[in-house]
Amino acid sequence: MDRYDRGVATKNANKRAKHGKKKPGGVGEGKVIVATNRRARRDFEILDTYECGMVLRGSEVKSLRDANVQLAEAYGRVDDGEMWLLGMNISPYAATGSASFGHVPDRHRKLLLRRSELDRIDARLQRENLALVALSVYFLNGRAKVEIGLARGKREFDRRQDIARRDADREAERAMSRANHGRR
Repeated sequence: MDRYDRGVATKNANKRAKHGKKKPGGVGEGKVIVATNRRARRDFEILDTYECGMVLRGSEVKSLRDANVQLAEAYGRVDDGEMWLLGMNISPYAATGSASFGHVPDRHRKLLLRRSELDRIDARLQRENLALVALSVYFLNGRAKVEIGLARGKREFDRRQDIARRDADREAERAMSRANHGRR
């Protein structure tokens, strides 16, 4: 690439940046959600959330990009000063020729957090009898991240209250919509 080609490429990049456009097909394009755990939000009251990096193998990353992941049973645990994610199933990448190049689908994956956050989470887990649940998996600027939440289990009575509150909000919204449109 000569000097002229580099200048043209820079001019095009500057035009894209000026008009708020990103380079097509780029890896670092913000947040791309791969999977969410809707059951966790239904069954648990989420008190606090944390964003963690994950230690993954190459085939796991490729499989994540194809959204071949299940979070329904995923939870976190702190062992010997390290946080681990258990129960997350990443299906083997289909394009690998043999199983020897792939990965174990439900292995324990190490989560990456700052030491201060890890100590704070560990203290709250022990003190308040909480659980660590995986809420979502996503790519942030090309890096795989998992959002975990400190959660307290809901009782059946709490779930009924949530349903009643949601129904009341929906009915109030319908009434306001009818009033705004002049109908009764």
